[in-house]
Amino acid sequence: MNASHSTYHQPVDLLLPLRHWLDNIELQNPKLAHQICRLIPAQCPFERDVQFCGRTLFHVPPMCKLNPLYEQVVGLRFRALCYLADVCGEDISRYC
Repeated sequence: MNASHSTYHQPVDLLLPLRHWLDNIELQNPKLAHQICRLIPAQCPFERDVQFCGRTLFHVPPMCKLNPLYEQVVGLRFRALCYLADVCGEDISRYC
């Protein structure tokens, strides 16, 4: 089979516009930056092993692994923290 006649198509990333939008949010408002830091957790929540009688029945993966926008959301939180620390001169230790 000739490679130029291949019918394989790259999957379409339907979330690409949302990814770009999240990646391009510029923070210029301390109130919004604080809100982002409060809403987006510092660590991935809910990962745990479900046990019964000392035996692990199953493992619940971290919710972040199920979120297709995880990298963009974490990046937004990081930019909010940097904005508060670098631009506003605030102590961000309460969000870490």
